[in-house]
Amino acid sequence: MPRLMNCLKVIRDARRAAVLLVFLSLSLWLLLPPAAPAAVNTWNSTGSLAAARANHTATLLGNGKVLVTGGRDGSGNYLASAELYDPAARTWSPAGSLAATRADHTATLLPNGQVLVAGGDNSSGYLNSAELYDPATGQWIATASMDTVRAYHTATLMPNGRVMVAGGYNSSAGYLSRAEIYHYPSGTWFPIGDMAAARDRHTATLLDNGNVLVAGGSGSAGCLNSGEIYNGMVWNSVGSPLDCARSDHTATRLPNGNVLLTGGFTSRGYGVSGEFYFPAGGYFGPIGPGYPGAFHTATLLPNGQVLLAGGYNTGSLAVAYLYDPAKSPPWYTASTASLGNARYGHTATLLWSGQVLVAGGYGSAGSALNSAELFTSPVLGCWTPAGATANAWYGHTATLLANGQVLVAGGACFDDSGNWFNESNTAKLYDPVMGTWAATGPMITLRAFHTATLLANGKVLVAGGYGSTGIYLASAELYDPAAGTWTAAGSMSLTRYGHTATRLANGKVLLAGGNQSLLTELYDPAAGSWSSTGSMHYGCNSATLLPSGKVLVPGRPSELYDPATGSWSISGNMVHGYAGPATLLPNGKVLVAGGGSNYAELYDPAKGTWTATATMTSGRAYYTATLLPNGKVLAAGGYTGSSYLKSAELYDAVRQTWTATGTLVTARTLHTATLLPNGKVLAVGGYTGNFYTNSTEIYNPAPANRLSPGIFELLLQQ
Repeated sequence: MPRLMNCLKVIRDARRAAVLLVFLSLSLWLLLPPAAPAAVNTWNSTGSLAAARANHTATLLGNGKVLVTGGRDGSGNYLASAELYDPAARTWSPAGSLAATRADHTATLLPNGQVLVAGGDNSSGYLNSAELYDPATGQWIATASMDTVRAYHTATLMPNGRVMVAGGYNSSAGYLSRAEIYHYPSGTWFPIGDMAAARDRHTATLLDNGNVLVAGGSGSAGCLNSGEIYNGMVWNSVGSPLDCARSDHTATRLPNGNVLLTGGFTSRGYGVSGEFYFPAGGYFGPIGPGYPGAFHTATLLPNGQVLLAGGYNTGSLAVAYLYDPAKSPPWYTASTASLGNARYGHTATLLWSGQVLVAGGYGSAGSALNSAELFTSPVLGCWTPAGATANAWYGHTATLLANGQVLVAGGACFDDSGNWFNESNTAKLYDPVMGTWAATGPMITLRAFHTATLLANGKVLVAGGYGSTGIYLASAELYDPAAGTWTAAGSMSLTRYGHTATRLANGKVLLAGGNQSLLTELYDPAAGSWSSTGSMHYGCNSATLLPSGKVLVPGRPSELYDPATGSWSISGNMVHGYAGPATLLPNGKVLVAGGGSNYAELYDPAKGTWTATATMTSGRAYYTATLLPNGKVLAAGGYTGSSYLKSAELYDAVRQTWTATGTLVTARTLHTATLLPNGKVLAVGGYTGNFYTNSTEIYNPAPANRLSPGIFELLLQQ
């Protein structure tokens, strides 16, 4: 026995020595003084635009770059040029030219990654023309014109992927109450009902429930204090008026679902007060001091604060305010209050890094600027939209392919009103490099709540699920990424849905659980066949492949599957027993958290025991848990039993702590989350609490100055 213990000690010391060798090989830069972190709440200049411009648009593309279009130059001439900002290089490059010069137009990112530019004005008058920018080709494409000529309107991407354009102004009709929809993907426009009030220079904000709030603006009698709600079918007036009639203001949806309205030309002067719209009660309410200008920008930051920058108040403004809901009173000025250049009629875009890019606008001399600057806020992970797909996703799967793309397949299918009318065989591919979605071959069978497993040969095995005729499925099929097609892969011995599928070290796939079954089975990719294996003692909510090659099913008690013997054995009771997601940590332990509570616990394979760890910042169920490259675990979204969550948090396995990170753009549960090759996380679909969503978004981890030492600490703990 002493000899054996000595051998084990030698092996353990050798492992630690190997880890230390890797660590020391990186010490040339790890041990150097770290780069000084960027000061927070500060402005820094970045590359200048090729053309000075104001009243232009700026759109964050799916690849992380920013597309700027049109506007007016320093001489007041209308522009057709477009430019791309590359955050990595901090430089601008040409992006072709629009078919028509235009300013005071809108630009909207579509589900397919293209950008719809619509309306505006130029030296010839007001426009109804529209065109598309395709980031994949760098080309501009013609599309159908709007029914109504208009500028100073709003354009809102709806949950169904369509674009709702409302209000505006033209020389013949004056202020407009007309609204219309751009139908994606057919590329056609059709009118919808008119608003109650004709208005331009208003705001339009997508609410958490999928409705659109239109507020304020200018009409024939001056600034408006009215608000209206579009529910996807008709317009309804907001019962109470705004506290202050205003136009050229901003409206920002906050993480709690309320809408913050600030600044603008108001009936009491420039931005005398701010106010909220409360969707739960359907009314507006004042919040005290406001922003002192109009034509400014408002950007929701990853930490939940709102950055208000620039604007006009008898002249261009360089001030920047932060709205902080955690402070009382909530207004305070940034630590470096001023932008580098006073400006109004500019754009502000939240980048993947969490920084805000401010570009162009009119300067203090009244002429257009070509300068751009970056605002750096406290470092937090940041969620940004990744476009929307043609159909909503629920009960689907998302699988990272060997080529770096993500295959999203199946699930329940919904109509434009969110009504479930069938399971789906739809499959889509997400390209992280281009940030675009593309169709691929449909599955053979309509199915939801199935499993999808990447095989060693690069194909994807889809098995079981819930079928279109209300039956559970035993069938399976294979997706071939090279051909973009599906082929049958036999059938399991019994029907399953809501089960688990785990690829073993030998390449086979273990199917367990579903339909409350204790029977388990194996798929052998080499033989293309199914076979039975040992039966479980209890149920199965999740399954995790351990470094030993065994498979852990958490519970009270937990179970282990041994591929060598094809049998299941009991392995300790969980402390709390809640069935949240299970995540294998770099140190070999397994984290199980949430699942109806905020409890979290760790399984130690070496001891076969569970121990409690720090509780989550929020109890959550039906959320996603994703291991990041820095060794932390991202928990995102979910359901508390009474509310649907936008919040996200990080588990640090070294410190055994949970900390909040940036909030999701959209509250969601029963979605998917996929770690991309670039270290970002793609969240797709789910249920928002109001509708099943086709929206997707990307989590961008907070940038680090150096490789996280946590990975090495975890390895040394083994």
